[in-house]
Amino acid sequence: MIQASTRWLTADQATRLILDRELDPQDVVRAHLDAIDRFDGRIHAYIHVDRGATTNRGITLAVKDSQPVKGMPYTYATPSWRDRVAEEDAVPVARARAAGLAVLGKTNLPELAAAIGTTNTLFPPTHNPWRQGVTPGGSSGGSGAAVVAGMCTVALGGDTGGSIRIPASCCGVIGLRPTPDRIPSEEVDVTVLQSRGPMTRTVADARLLFSIMSATAQPPPANSAPRKVGVTYAGADAPCADACRRAADALSEAGHDVEEIAWNPDPVTEGYGTVRRASMASFPADLSTFGPGIQKLAAEGRGLTAMDYFHAFEKATDAANRSVAVPLQTRYDFLLTPTLGLPPMKIEDVPSFLGDAWARYVRFVLPVSFARTPAISIPAGLHDGLPVGVQLVGRFADEYELLDFAEELEQMPGFGFQRPPEVDG
Repeated sequence: MIQASTRWLTADQATRLILDRELDPQDVVRAHLDAIDRFDGRIHAYIHVDRGATTNRGITLAVKDSQPVKGMPYTYATPSWRDRVAEEDAVPVARARAAGLAVLGKTNLPELAAAIGTTNTLFPPTHNPWRQGVTPGGSSGGSGAAVVAGMCTVALGGDTGGSIRIPASCCGVIGLRPTPDRIPSEEVDVTVLQSRGPMTRTVADARLLFSIMSATAQPPPANSAPRKVGVTYAGADAPCADACRRAADALSEAGHDVEEIAWNPDPVTEGYGTVRRASMASFPADLSTFGPGIQKLAAEGRGLTAMDYFHAFEKATDAANRSVAVPLQTRYDFLLTPTLGLPPMKIEDVPSFLGDAWARYVRFVLPVSFARTPAISIPAGLHDGLPVGVQLVGRFADEYELLDFAEELEQMPGFGFQRPPEVDG
């Protein structure tokens, strides 16, 4: 009989138990399939499950349905590709298989990954495992929900304007956005901002999955010398600002040098509106098959000129570099912010994509995307019974240093993963 705790095993715990001959690797698959049967009928994290998945590592992987997995649906949550099936694995998925992970299934997302919630016209809306009717965030909301509900060990998400970090914060899991292209992508991304990365319950698992998918060796842990950290929570709603203050205080008490910095997200969110409309217009499909919101954005995108795109990208990148890249290059080892400007909300209250409320929601994640630096969202406790997260930002292509520092914060009181009571059975 499979123990109830098996579904909550970290990759490291599973590895040790398998080496000690105390765990059959397939028991992890069985435990996650059982959890899917019990809970996903109301959460709707998955759009497809492979019940024949196998592993020799005791690690299961869920994959966002914006990325191909051979023989599985590849819909991108749009009616245009309702019946599309992937002919080959994405590079990081192939690397995960080669490392012995079981690819358990595909997870839900908004149409064309263009929303900060997870609803579409093809599949039921994904609910936050912490509370029915609340959004898990987006666009990697299905992946975040699967991880926090114990319906997989780890998940693969994608992040252009915050789509890993947003659901990581809303669901209370770890979400790493690596430097773009550190984990390969065969997709053509007209925003040149897209990154693929892990969503996990621990920083250690994020480090492992990043190592596998980027084909890089994990270096020895960084030294524990005091670090200089720039912090801002300007413009954040009170629960999000409070989480960031607590993180800043904890790091300061641990001996790190923490000081406030300036943050100017408005030119970034304005520029991203043009850039993202252009990316919507670039999808090779009939506009009439998209949902109304996507149709409108894509039509507006097709009316843009090359100079419109260039000036918008230049404006957004300049502001992002001043807030993020330059401070990291000249003064700070890391930056600390709330992950989101607003706490989790009901599904029906999710702001429309690229609107004013959306801009407040993404005011901390979006400048990091344009600065092309790695960032990680770390659970920072609960507000009104729902998770809030904080974001640590590192230097370009310095993911392992960032992960080491994030692990230090994760282990401090008040931070790190908690099991949602509604699925902890």
